Amino acid sequence: MHRKVIAPSVLAASLLLVIPASAASTVQGAPGIGDGYYPQSGNGGYDVSHYDLRLQYQPKTDLLEGTATLLTTATQDLSRFNLDFGLKVSEIRVNGVKAAFATSGAHELEVTPAQPLAKGKQATVVVKYAGKPSEFKIDGWSAWQRTPDGGVAAQEPDSAVWWFPSNDHPLDKATFDISVNVPDGTQAISNGVLQSQTSRLGWTRYNWRSNKPQATYLATLAIGKFDITTDKTASGLPILNAYSKDLGDNAGAARASVERTGEVAEWLESVFGPYPFNALGGYVPNVPSGFALETQTRPFYSPRQFSNGANVSVVVHELAHQWYGDSVSVDNWKDIWVNEGFARYAQWLWSEKEGEGTAQELAQWAYDTRPADDPFWQVKPGDPGAENQFHGAVYDRGGIAIQALRNEVGDEKFFQIRKGWPTERAYGNAKVGDFVRYAEKVSGKPLAQLFETWLYTPGKPAFGAPAAAPGARSLQAPAKPAAEPKSWKKIAATNSVHDRGHGH
Repeated sequence: MHRKVIAPSVLAASLLLVIPASAASTVQGAPGIGDGYYPQSGNGGYDVSHYDLRLQYQPKTDLLEGTATLLTTATQDLSRFNLDFGLKVSEIRVNGVKAAFATSGAHELEVTPAQPLAKGKQATVVVKYAGKPSEFKIDGWSAWQRTPDGGVAAQEPDSAVWWFPSNDHPLDKATFDISVNVPDGTQAISNGVLQSQTSRLGWTRYNWRSNKPQATYLATLAIGKFDITTDKTASGLPILNAYSKDLGDNAGAARASVERTGEVAEWLESVFGPYPFNALGGYVPNVPSGFALETQTRPFYSPRQFSNGANVSVVVHELAHQWYGDSVSVDNWKDIWVNEGFARYAQWLWSEKEGEGTAQELAQWAYDTRPADDPFWQVKPGDPGAENQFHGAVYDRGGIAIQALRNEVGDEKFFQIRKGWPTERAYGNAKVGDFVRYAEKVSGKPLAQLFETWLYTPGKPAFGAPAAAPGARSLQAPAKPAAEPKSWKKIAATNSVHDRGHGH
């Protein structure tokens, strides 16, 4: 994405002549947070701790009206800072006082407070806005999907700019209160726990709360007419699932899959440790897209994910992300393997549990069915490039890398690593290198070369099951499975999970 144009240095120098000495030390916040793939994503100079979004949406016209309150802390002395946002803004107040603002680039909102913000000081930023999200496009593309009865915001790596102003990068996570007013008979679905629901004068307001840090792209909003089911896990965690009333032939398969959310999450706790959030669920709106997304506590599923029948594997994938991707988020988007490799491996472990092929068999099949000259082997899962961020190699070669780790360190240490990592980094961010160092610490083995080979070296490495100890029966499959694992096609059917359908 292209954003703000830097003012010429001559102009900047001339402006310094008229700035009082007391303000001369303040600087403009950077228009990007420093991501290697998307240099202009997010913003510099401040952190957001909480978003309070008060919205009203009219499905008939796609008009979204909002007041966003951001609780921020300056990380440097600031004369100006940027927000990422695309809809029309009518007013901005910083600490209760009107601020000047202007737009630049694809979706930069430049805010100049009446008084500079001091480093370390908290500031409240209130933005009032209105617009039709489907009419806002970047390079001809929109993350907002209109439906026959409403609209949906769910995309990666960004969707926030279509419906609320933010510091739009996973490095700046925050808690959320999302309050949405919609016409009676229409529902609003979002993240976390539904705190309250009230009706007045033909409108119903839904108040949602996410009480753990959440990346902006993981915030979601779905407005329409839904059938809603509720339940609780054995430990009392609330589950809320929602299905558009017009899913057609995919309705049964969608429910047969997503209604197993509680069961899958309980199993994943045995794999990755305690569930990190306060709610569970999923939603399936009537959208034409084909992808799914790990929106925090309540994954988004396209109906097409269920066009060939029930697909619990995609539910496993998106729920695995609640640990790997949502609780522990990427530091930069190049670290995407830490998200997607483990979500794919969770699908392999589910297959192992279901007796439909072990993780070793699936890794071996993924390895054997791609010849050495397949371009698949040229993609580096540890740094795939923005154009290959959701390439199949990030998933399958990334999964083979995890199986190679398991083979190297043994099951006992491997299980300690995969459970301990989400606890070690809970609610934070991490690089691929952070995971490598953690795996080395837990296993007591040097692993840098293993990960260098599998994540950063183009070409097809050697791979096979470990040899069993003398006299011991191997728990792993033979090096070459005799036949395609039973679960292979089910898992392959979820490959479109990463097909976001846009040019990022």
